[in-house]
Formats: sequence, structure tokens, C-alpha cells
Amino acid sequence: MYKDGKMYDWPYPVNYEAETEVETDVLILGGGIAGCWAAISAAKGGSKVAIVEKAATITSGAGGSGCDHWINTPNPVSKVTAEDCVDWESQNANGYLNNISRYIAAKESYDTLLEMEQMGGKIRDTNDEFAGADFRDEKTKFLFAYDYENKFHFRIWGKNFKSALYKECKKLGVKIYDRTMATSLLTDGGKQGTKVIGATGLNSRTGELFIFKAKATVMSMSRHSRNWAFSSELTGLGQFRPNIVGTGYAMAFRAGAQFTQMERSMPGNLSFGTSYPSYGTGNAMNTWFPCTIVDANGKQIPWTDRDGKELTDFDQRTHPVKGQKLFGERGMAYDYRRPDITPDMQKRVKNGEFALPLYADMTGMPQMERRAIWGLMVGNEGRTPTPIFRTYNEAGFDPDKDMLQSYLMLGGDWLRGATLPHVRIGGEGPGDSGGLVVDWNLKTTLDSLYAAGDSLFAANYHHHAAATGRYAGRKAAAHANQTEQTKPARKQIDNEKARVYAPIERKNGIEWKELNAGLARVMQNYCGNYKNDELLNIGLKWTSDIEKNVASTACASNPHTLMRTLGVLDILTCNQMILHTSLARKASSTYLGFNRLDYPEIDPPAYHKWITIHQEGKRVKTGELSLDFYGDMESNYEAHK
Repeated sequence: MYKDGKMYDWPYPVNYEAETEVETDVLILGGGIAGCWAAISAAKGGSKVAIVEKAATITSGAGGSGCDHWINTPNPVSKVTAEDCVDWESQNANGYLNNISRYIAAKESYDTLLEMEQMGGKIRDTNDEFAGADFRDEKTKFLFAYDYENKFHFRIWGKNFKSALYKECKKLGVKIYDRTMATSLLTDGGKQGTKVIGATGLNSRTGELFIFKAKATVMSMSRHSRNWAFSSELTGLGQFRPNIVGTGYAMAFRAGAQFTQMERSMPGNLSFGTSYPSYGTGNAMNTWFPCTIVDANGKQIPWTDRDGKELTDFDQRTHPVKGQKLFGERGMAYDYRRPDITPDMQKRVKNGEFALPLYADMTGMPQMERRAIWGLMVGNEGRTPTPIFRTYNEAGFDPDKDMLQSYLMLGGDWLRGATLPHVRIGGEGPGDSGGLVVDWNLKTTLDSLYAAGDSLFAANYHHHAAATGRYAGRKAAAHANQTEQTKPARKQIDNEKARVYAPIERKNGIEWKELNAGLARVMQNYCGNYKNDELLNIGLKWTSDIEKNVASTACASNPHTLMRTLGVLDILTCNQMILHTSLARKASSTYLGFNRLDYPEIDPPAYHKWITIHQEGKRVKTGELSLDFYGDMESNYEAHK
């Protein structure tokens, strides 16, 4: 191990090839928000439960370090329904929405939040810090964000939610296997497409192989990432969620599970080394909504409603316009479009009406709003408590008198700034990315395999991961109660051991960082902003050639780099999934960020549908589903809940 310019011995005992067998009722793959909720729910359902997590469950996952919003949650204070929540999201997504998981989340999010409170999570203004604020309900002491009239997006103190979930898992007797990377799904008879009966895992410190046997499995690992951009030596990992690689996707795909929407991507500074600290540069979106923005001369940038009408006072930013039922978080569809800074801002800057740089000016906002953004929201958002809130405060930043520079129009805004079109984000940023196809039990197309959180196609935020994890956990427990344990096929385990340990047998070969960078270049060149059959087929040839002649030489010097290497091999698999799905969509789509030069028509009726993908043997099969394959939401939920 190389550190601080010196070579050190590996600090853990290495036991390559050693096997440890674990037998459980319900196996949870991924110990993030969805995984912990699934484990808690399954344990409360009477099952013996195990979590497999490649990091440390107490803080791991996209929500591991905090949460400031709990959105799309109908509750007794609000008149908003689950149908309303799904409708605004569906319009926003032009119909490309997982209405199954979104409806489940909307129906169960409030109960999930209350259960979080029972575990010690703070969801109310119990100290009356914001008493009298427009966004507070005085009876319940709940605080709300965005739409203050409809009150269905909660503000919460979520930076300790993950540790509360971890403690609850331990309290319920859940066995947690940290620093263990799941590598494959075990199937009945070792055959692809059959019942899932467990998984294998690699300990990233000792190198030993774990064989997990289970009656039901919940896939709650995260999305694919680092597909288009990776240059760690120049920019660091350069990712919003740098350690996700899509291992769960690759595992499930190899086992024969069906995926959809894998072709979706968009340009994004979020995945390159040119962006600035997330939520730390002053903007009017998300955590910072509805912050006042001014130019270099202190001139305020106007806010406008959905019709482009300028809003003259602060309160108008947080209430729907006349005739509008509600507005959604980042809602852009007309019916639900939220207020925002004027859309012609860039034109007016170029014309000299406003001067760069722009600033977030909390000093010009009502005091309660200022304290909500800087003390509550930035203090609890997962990526800000330490790097932004604590660091800026220690440096002397005072929101009562200081402004914070925004990088809009300066090339560094990670949400709305310009970026190179071929530097794209797929799973890590767009929100509604590709993932596993599920039914109303959140069961995948493989028997005994359930999915929750970011492993679902068109997944969503913290509340969605929590609610779907809670739901999938109880479904898996019910299934496990009616299922017998199945013995894994020894041949399947031996084949997986040979694959997993191959890199440590090689003394010379390509290392994981170089391999990842090369794969990203292929995706930039052949699956970038503009696509056609020729480009995509060349991309598949390149990935096939790299898999056969380059990835096969990948080497690793210790269990940690072995984990990293296996992760990049999973990125390669995800790239192939993306390329195959892109070839199958013979049309363009604005929402999917999908531009086919040879099929330029935008969302023609014949292609306003889901493109599905799965593997049979070594062959990749594509198919389709209608956008509304989920059927009637209310009746299906009631029949399955």
C-alpha cells in the first residue's frame, strides 16, 4: 500500500480464496437508505436478515451523510394526494416515470417519516426555532419547503437519519457485513433467469469470499456511474456520488433480470472536475430555494411565475399562482411549474442589464427564510454539513451580512451551467435514470429478487428510497416465510471465484483507473450527445474489444484495489447495457437526453414507450413495455400493499 510517499504493508490479514458461508432469510444487498429500511422492515416481519455493504453502513449511501428535504409526501396537514404527486412528476418526465414506485412512495412516505421519528430522527420544530414562520404548521410543528400553501414537501433535520437507521438495524438483530462488495447473484441450479437464492461477496480488506444463502433478496445497491467521465489524476473522482459504479445492475443483468430506460443521459458538470462545491456556491434551486439572487452591483434578479410574469414580493415565490393546484420541487411542466429566477437572465446579462458575477443574497430575505436555508437546509443536506456549513462558518461566513457567489454563467454551476455535450451523466444525476423493472410487489423479473431505492428504474430521492425499501423489505419477508432455502450450485460459486480473483493472479496489466478512463472515452466518442447506428455499433465493438483484450489483463495488488477493479468491470457491463438499449430506441427524446441523427423525430407515438433489456446466455435481448404497463395505481396498490 502506497501512502504519503512511502510503501506500507497491507494492514489486514489477507485470505484470498477463503470462504465464509452465511445463511439468512432475507438478504439485503446495499446498506444505504433503501437497504437499511428494507432490513428493518424485514426484521420486523419476523425474518432473519443480513445486510451486505461495500462501505460502512452507519454512514454509507447517497443519504448516508444527511438529508434536508423529504418531498412528495401527502399528510394530514395537506390536501395533496398520492395521485397528485405522481401526476406532477409524470408530466415533468413526459410520461417516463416509474408510477409503481412513485405511487408506493407517495402512499407510504408519511408513515415512513413518522417511523423515522420513533427511531430518533428529528422531523419537527420541537424547539420552536421557527415559530410563526410561513412555512411552519403550528399544530404539528412540521416545516415545509417550496409550496407553502400545499405543504407536502417537508424540511427535516436529516443529517443523523442514517445513524438512527443503523442503530435500529443493530437493535433488531440484523447482521451487517461491512466492507464487503457483492459480486454476483446466486441462482437456482446456477442457471441464468431462475430463482435468486443468494449472492457472493468479496471483503475489501481480507479478500475472503462470502457465500450468502437466502430465501429472498432485496437489491438496494445504487445506480451506474462514471460511464462518461473519469480522470481521477487530474480532477479527483469528479463525481457527485463517486463510489457508485452500477455493480448491482451488472450482477442482476448477468443473472437475467430485466432493465429499462438505460439509454437516458444528459450533459452535466456534475460528473466532471470543473464543477464547484455542491450546494456551496449560492443558487436559487433545491436546498437554496427560494433564495434572492443579485448581480455584482446588488441589482436583484427578478423571479417569475410559470407564465413569465415577474413576482414583486418574496411571498409569491412560495405560493402557486391563481388557478394552479400546486407546484413541484423542480417542477417544469406547465401545470405544476414552480417559480424561478427569470428564464431570460443570460440574455439580460449579455445585454448589460445585469453584471456578473451573481450572488446569493440571504441578507435581503426574511430572517426565518435565511435561517432555514443556511442553518437548517445547508446544515443537513447530505453533501454540505461538513464541507460547506461547518467550513464556511469557520472561515467567517455570516448569512446575516455576507453574500455567497453563484457560478451561474461562469461555467461551474453543476445544475444549470453549460458543459461539454459529450461529458454526460447517466445514473448519478438525472434522477429518473434506468434500472430494474418491477411489479407491484417491487419484485423483479427474477423470482425471489426484490428491488428498492436507486436500483429501481426512474427512482427518486431520500423519501423514495426509504418508502420503497420499507415496502420491499416486508414483501421479501412475507415471501421468505413461504419459501425453503435452496442450496447453491458449486459450479456457479467456483466460476465466480475464478472471475473475482483473476486480477490478483496477474503481476502486470492495466490498473482500474486507466481502464475506467479508457471506457469513459469510448462512451464520449460513440454514445455522446449525438448518436446513430454506426456510432453505437462502433462503441459496442470497442467495449467488446476492451473486454476481451484489455480488461482481461486487469491486475490488483490488494483486496481494496481488487474491489475497485471489479467495480470498473461492472462499469463496462453497464456501458454495454446503455449501448444496446440506445441502439434499440429508433427515435429521439428530449426528456431522455437522446438525440438520434438517423432518427430525429422527437418521441413519435411508436417510440413513446419503455425499451427493455435483459441477457439470455451471452446474448442481449431487447423488448418493450407500454408507458402505462403499471395499470390503475390505486386498485393495484390496494391489492398488493
